[in-house]
Amino acid sequence: MRFLADLMSQVRNEGERICEGGGPKAIENQHGKGRLTARERIEILADPKTFFELGIYAAHGMYEEWGGAPSAGVITGLARIHTRMVMIIANDATVKAGAFFPMTSKKVIRAQNIAIENRIPTIYLVDSAGVFLPLQEDVFPDTDDFGRVFRNNAVMSALGIPQTAAIMGMCVAGGGYLPVMCDHVLMTDGSGLFLAGPALVQAAIGQKVSAEDLGGAAMHSAISGTVDFREPDDQACLARIRSIVEKWGYRRQSPWDRKKPVEPALAAEEIYGIYDSSPARPYDMKEILARVLDGSRFDEYKPEYGKTLICGYGRIGGFAVGIVANQKLHAQQTDHEGRKRIEFGGVIYTESAEKAARFIMDCNQNLIPLVFFHDVNGFMVGRDAEWSGIIKAGAKMVNAVSNSVVPKITVIVGGSFGAGHYAMCGKAFDPRFVFAWPTARYAVMSGDSAAGTLVEIKVKQLERGGKKLSDEEKKDLYESVKRTYDEQTDPRYGAARLWIDKIIDPIETRDAITQALEAAALNPDVAEFGVGVLQT
Repeated sequence: MRFLADLMSQVRNEGERICEGGGPKAIENQHGKGRLTARERIEILADPKTFFELGIYAAHGMYEEWGGAPSAGVITGLARIHTRMVMIIANDATVKAGAFFPMTSKKVIRAQNIAIENRIPTIYLVDSAGVFLPLQEDVFPDTDDFGRVFRNNAVMSALGIPQTAAIMGMCVAGGGYLPVMCDHVLMTDGSGLFLAGPALVQAAIGQKVSAEDLGGAAMHSAISGTVDFREPDDQACLARIRSIVEKWGYRRQSPWDRKKPVEPALAAEEIYGIYDSSPARPYDMKEILARVLDGSRFDEYKPEYGKTLICGYGRIGGFAVGIVANQKLHAQQTDHEGRKRIEFGGVIYTESAEKAARFIMDCNQNLIPLVFFHDVNGFMVGRDAEWSGIIKAGAKMVNAVSNSVVPKITVIVGGSFGAGHYAMCGKAFDPRFVFAWPTARYAVMSGDSAAGTLVEIKVKQLERGGKKLSDEEKKDLYESVKRTYDEQTDPRYGAARLWIDKIIDPIETRDAITQALEAAALNPDVAEFGVGVLQT
């Protein structure tokens, strides 16, 4: 219990440091220009205590040679404005003047993709110096780089997703297209919007012009007509955005069923005492679910079959959901010949995969969103598993997950390894949101397994070259590989690369899933469900 609480405290402390952005001096410099910081702007813009930040760990531990880029220099998350859910994307000018690092582009694109999938109105608070030039080759050209932001602006507009942009500082070069491709454009006095700044204009065509005449708020509101609302300062600009949002109409509701929420019958705080990462002390995933589901009620599907995967129906935050969760308790299973065997918790067996595939298809048939709880070592291996058709069963599950049309939300509780990660709706399988506990581990295989495998390969390579390692050298090599692997399986490593949207406190799991379901409910469109060819 203490271990999990301490780990969560460490994550919170790191999060607070990240929230300082470029640090006190950079914040003072921003205030000296008469401007608020990105976080101060969000606090004024959003209804009190409604900002649900996503991607706070983006770029964590990266770009150290350039002084780092806390939160990738951009703040993203869901919020409410006059109770209406919006996605906020705000450049943090305290971090390298809001310049776009490679992960900045990817973080903005991830926020836009969430907005597209869930039809979430989006508000951009623009204050950026443009591309971080020393890393331009990793920012500029590819499908998940800077240009994709503007392509997404156009796609979102065509889909009818409202977009509002407020230029509250610099907005230069290609970045100038972002606000102009939105429905509403606001601009504060003292800000600048131009494709090329005064210095570049003079170098390119020899013309001398001030920043204000070239692309100031007065010029764009009165001469070019680019700006819809010119505002004197940040506070007035944010008040105007709130006033505009308050007048929006309402769109068609989604088909996901929702009743009045009921708190779980069991306390969420007890999760700290239930979860255990030690293989020697397997825990009961149903006890975790009982502290997340409305009223702790759960209609378990095929409870006596494929017991290492739990499937069933419940509600979270009032929303009907289908649950697919790895069971960590070992289970006894009887095969087709009447033989009993013990199945290891956290491992997907043939029966488990077949059950889950059928359940996932049922949820799609009945328009029930899916929530996946990961603590999976992978699929079972060995002769018995292969003879039972484990690959066919796994392929069915992967097919069902891949072709699901209902919202999918993923929560990584513990391990999430190998093909088990894929089958449980890993990042590559389009979950609307990916959340992780601080205990999550995320890789092809665990650090112990990887170190053992890689050391064995290395030893054989050296032996073929005529060199033999001592036991001490083998131990050092094992520890070195394991240390690297453990670092890369840490959820903060994954969150830095946006494989994870948010590291959450286990006791806030229910709230995070509810936020995600409320976002998903903004999109009423559901494609026709089909799975193509299934191996039988």
